[in-house]
Order: sequence, then structure tokens, then C-alpha cells
Amino acid sequence: MSNQRKRNFQIEAFKQRVVVDPKYADKTWKILEHAIHEIYNHNASGLSFEELYRNAYNMVLHKFGEKLYTGLVTTMTFHLKEICKSIEEAQGGAFLELLNRKWNDHNKALQMIRDILMYMDRTYVPSLKKTHVHELGLHLWRDSVLHSSKVQTRLLDTLLDLVHKERTGEVIDRVLMRNVIKMFMDLGESVYQEDFEKPFLEASAEFYKVESQGFIESCDCGDYLKKAEKPLTEEVERVAHYLDAKSEAKITSVVEREMIANHVQRLVHMENSGLVNMLLNDKYEDMGRMYSLFRRVSNGLVTVRDVMTLHLREMGKQLVTDPEKSKDPVEFVQRLLDERDKYDKIINLAFSNDKTFQNALNSSFEYFLNLNTRSPEFISLFVDDKLRKGLKGVGEEDVDLILDKVMMLFRYLQEKDVFEKYYKQHLAKRLLSGKTVSDDAERNLIVKLKTECGYQFTSKLEGMFTDMKTSHDTLLGFYNSHPELSEGPTLVVQVLTTGSWPTQPTVQCNLPAEVSVLCEKFRSYYLGTHTGRRLSWQTNMGTADIKAVFGKSQRHELNVSTFQMCVLMLFNNSDRLSYKEIEQATEIPASDLKRCLQSMACVKGKNVLRKEPMSKDIGEEDSFIVNDRFTSKFYKVKIGTVVAQKETEPEKQETRQRVEEDRKPQIEAAIVRIMKSRRVLDHNNIIAEVIKQLQSRFLANPTEIKKRIESLIERDFLERDSTDRKLYRYLA
Repeated sequence: MSNQRKRNFQIEAFKQRVVVDPKYADKTWKILEHAIHEIYNHNASGLSFEELYRNAYNMVLHKFGEKLYTGLVTTMTFHLKEICKSIEEAQGGAFLELLNRKWNDHNKALQMIRDILMYMDRTYVPSLKKTHVHELGLHLWRDSVLHSSKVQTRLLDTLLDLVHKERTGEVIDRVLMRNVIKMFMDLGESVYQEDFEKPFLEASAEFYKVESQGFIESCDCGDYLKKAEKPLTEEVERVAHYLDAKSEAKITSVVEREMIANHVQRLVHMENSGLVNMLLNDKYEDMGRMYSLFRRVSNGLVTVRDVMTLHLREMGKQLVTDPEKSKDPVEFVQRLLDERDKYDKIINLAFSNDKTFQNALNSSFEYFLNLNTRSPEFISLFVDDKLRKGLKGVGEEDVDLILDKVMMLFRYLQEKDVFEKYYKQHLAKRLLSGKTVSDDAERNLIVKLKTECGYQFTSKLEGMFTDMKTSHDTLLGFYNSHPELSEGPTLVVQVLTTGSWPTQPTVQCNLPAEVSVLCEKFRSYYLGTHTGRRLSWQTNMGTADIKAVFGKSQRHELNVSTFQMCVLMLFNNSDRLSYKEIEQATEIPASDLKRCLQSMACVKGKNVLRKEPMSKDIGEEDSFIVNDRFTSKFYKVKIGTVVAQKETEPEKQETRQRVEEDRKPQIEAAIVRIMKSRRVLDHNNIIAEVIKQLQSRFLANPTEIKKRIESLIERDFLERDSTDRKLYRYLA
């Protein structure tokens, strides 16, 4: 690095004073003023912009910036006032066109003036915090032209009138509209909003208020919704063509308020065309339109959902409480499934699969399904009907679909344990009579129930299938060990585990000698191969196939119940038997015997016996003979027992009682589980916790919970607190 001393340079002023012409500023400004006049008069082609720029530059340099700036304001204001006068004088459609042309001219002039005064714009204007030339030009246009008393009102009225014409179907010059409205935007957001947007929105609100009032008085709901949809699209298009993009949300909001929000209640409840009418007549398109429009307004969808829910609940209530509709359980459940399918389709197609509508549908079904205490029984009977005969020839996927629908109704049940009771009874009858259409379908449903309610719910049902398999193997072993039984009557035995199957009263009857011998041999074989077991015959649950000859040669194979077999076999040794003789010989209980005889003597086409005297009911003085004239086009004839499909009132009470008894240990187990983990808990919290724990199986009754608590206190599982009687303590 050099060690030479650094030299300090200094710029010194001229030794001699520079003398400026005292009239310099005026002369120079006159040149510039003339140039501005020429620019506004469209004579700019003869100007030397370089020379003009230098003049403006020198003026600022010689500290005449203020004179230049104020002169500019005065000159521009003068020209703009002249422009304003010419615009005011314009007639009709020429007004807007002239305004647009003069605005474009002003912008071009402003560009040239800014170029000439660029040095002032960059140095003098910022240093004194004045308005830049271009912005100054816009402000002067706003104040001198746009806010002129004669122009301002006329311009707004003209623009709003054109918008109104377009709304009523006339064609307008959109390009001119766009240019004029862009002028507002160029002059600043506040100018656009105050001078145009605000009045535009107010006029629009008034227009659509009148429009909607006219429509709602003359149209039905569906037509009104179509008419309400149209302006929303049109206004979005209008914004795209000639308004500020920020106006879209505002004008849309105005249309939504005037066309939709103000009429929500009236539209939804409109007589003969509102939402209920749409639901009843599957008007998917109208409902879809209602959904898409109402979702735009506050509480619109809430109103639609509430009306749908109310209608659903009323319809469902009528469906489940009508005694006529409850006569056929299968039809009853099918109606529910049809309604469910209908509303699923509506929610899917019209309501965009909205989860809140799905939840409303579920809560409505749960509400009215549980109004009928027989719903669990009817659902089980529906399953029974489908799995007996209703699914013949149906593909696997369709079977699964039907079972899924049944499971959906099952989920709505509050008393799932009641369904379990009936389902077990019906499953037992299907399995024992061999009437099930498909073992796969049976097992599939049990898997679904297990998934829904856990292993405990289905363990006994699975045990029933196990018994059927074991019985088949036991029977094979029995016949293998008694080869001499291959000739003569064949015995098929189902050995049922007492705990797994529905408890049936053991009804004794005197079996024919041929069958009785076989039964004893099976008993000996079974008890010989299994230790510590007892067998009791359930003759009331069995069936038999017997061969019979009527008249001289009419041969048939009759499929009958065990009781019917016992009665028919008596006629091998007697031509005529009285009711009393049959009762004495068979020892079948009176009610079962009467049903059994009625089905064989009083049912047309199945009357293998003749009754004297002839009547529909069985009396104790009646006598019976074989009907020699019995004929059937089938060789195999099934003679069913006259029995109601639904339970009788006493049977219903008995089932209900069994259900209540089964609930007691479950409630106690829940109480103990809760108290074991919480140690100390007050009465109300125990009730709430127990109901919550058991709701997947049934709705526990608070009174019954209280009784179970008392029972547990008596058995020293719990104790009451010595100071607070509502507080319970767990005793380990």
C-alpha cells in the first residue's frame, strides 16, 4: 500500500456570480404552459419533448419548482373544467361514450405531461411531499369532472339503468360499461366503492326484493328455486364482464339475502310444493337445488334438515304404531327398509351425502323404531322369513346386502337383548326343522352380530351350530354300532346343550311302540358314550315322515309333527276314535292336541282326517275317522300345525319376563365393575355409568338399577356411606 498522503478534493463555487434573467421563470413557464395546452388540444406532434423536458429541468434546478407545480394544477384544472362542460352537454347515449373518450384523452395527456415533468416528479415532489403528477391528474379528474354536480348523478343513474336493462333481458354495450367502471377503479378503491358499488348494491337489493316477491306469489317452490338460481349465475357473469372482482361476494350476498334467506321458511313449508311434497314425490332435482341454494344462507340447511326430520318422525310414528300395518311382521320391516332406502337415495342424490342429514336420518329411525315394543321381534321374524325361503335363488352379494340392511335396523334397537331372545328361538326352529336356505347366510349374520355386539352376544348362537354338527356325528356312531336298525323306522336325533338353546317346556307324550324302542336304544348308546349327562326328549319340537294309503290305492308320504304322528299311528288299529280316546292314548296336552287335530281335519287340502260333527273348531265331544277320499297332486304332503306367526299375549309376557330376569345379572355385573374401579360413587353417577355401559345391549331402567344396588348392598358387595346416604362404597 502506498504511503503517499491522500489528497482531499473540494468543489468550489464559481468565483463570478451567475446572473439569471429575472423574467426567466415566467418565460420558461409560458413555453411549458403552451405545451400543456397543445397536448390537451391534440396538437402534440409539433412539440420538442427533449427541449420541454430541459426547460422543466432548469426551472426546478433554479428553484422554481413551486411555480411549475402550481402552474400545472391551474392549467390542468382549466382544461378539465372545459372537458366537464362538453360532457354535461352530451345528449342520450352519447354521454357515456364522450365521458369514456375524454377519460382516455386525459390519460394520454397525463402520460405526456408526466414525461415532460419527470425531473420535478422525481425530485421536487417527494422532497416537499406533494402529490405525484399522475396521481394529481387522477385527483383533478375526480374533483373537476366526476364529482361535478351535473355529471355525478347523471353518470350513476345511467350506469344503474343499463344494469337494470341487462337484468330485464336487454342487450347493452358491455365494453363501454367495463371502461367506464374501470375509470372508477383507476381513481381509487374508495371512489369505486362510494360512487358506484354502494349505490349499485342498494339498487340490486331493491330490484331482487321486488323480483322475489313477484315470483313467490306466482310460482310453486320448485319453479321459484329455478328462478332464484338464475340471477346468482348472471351476477357472477356480470362481475366477470365489467365489475371489480371484489364485488362478486357482495352482490352474491345481496341476491342470496333477497332471493333465498328472506323466504326460507315460506319456501320450505309451501303448500303442495314445499320440502315435504318433494320428499313424498322423490323430486331429487328440486331438493338438490334447494340444498345447493339454502347452504349459501345462514341456518338454511338447518331449516331443511329440521323439516325433513319432523316429517320423517311423523311418518315413521304412523308406520310403527298403526295396528293394521303391524299385522304382518315381514311387511312391517320391509316398509321400514323401503323408507330407509328412499331417504338414503334422497340424501345421496339431493343432499350431497351430507353427514348432518345422515345423522338426522339415523336419529329419526332410532326414535320411531323403538316406539313399537315389538320391533325386536318383528325384525327377527323378518330375518326368519328371509333365511327360510326369502333368499332362494338370490346371489351372495344380494344376501349380504339384505343382511346389512337388517343390521342397520338392529343398530337402532334399544333392546338388543330382546332381539337376541327372539332370534335364538327362530334360529332354533330353522336349524331343527332343516328349513334354513343357507348355512353360510346364517353364519354370516352371526359374524355381523358378533362384530356389532361382541362375543358374549353370539356365543350361544354359535353353540347351536356346534350342537347340530355334533348331533350328526353322534347319529352316525349310533347307527354304526346298531347295524340291525338299517331296516324299519329311521330315527334322527338332535342333541341340544341346555344352556345354548332357548328353554322349552318339556312336554311328554306317549310315542308309538316302534319309535319308543328306538328312542330307548339311542338313550342307552348316548349315555354309554357320555358320562354325567341327562337326556330329556322334546317331543313337541320333532317332525316325522310317515307313509299312508287312503282308500284303495291313494299313496302319500306325509310330513307331520311328532304329535301328529302319534295321533295318525292310532288309526292303524282303529277306524274311529273320539277326542277323549285320542287324548287318553297320547297324553298330549289339550291345547297342543286341539291344534294338531285342527290342522289334520279342518284345513282344506291337508284334511287327512274327517271330523264329526263338521266345524272349524275342535270340541271334546268330536270323533275322528281317516278321510278315505283324501287326494293331493303331490306325493309328499306337508301338514303344518295351526300356529300364529307372532307370539300370543301370554307368550309375549313370558318372553318379556325372561328378558327382564336375564338383565338383572348384567346390571349387577356392570355396577360391580364400575364400583371396583371407582371405589366410591354417588347414586346419580352410578345410574348414568350403568346405562352408558349397557346401552349396546339394552336401555337399563333406573328403577331396576336401584333395586340391583339394594340387592348388592344386602349381599355385602356395596355399602352406603355413614354420613351421605346417596354415596356408595365398594366392599372388596
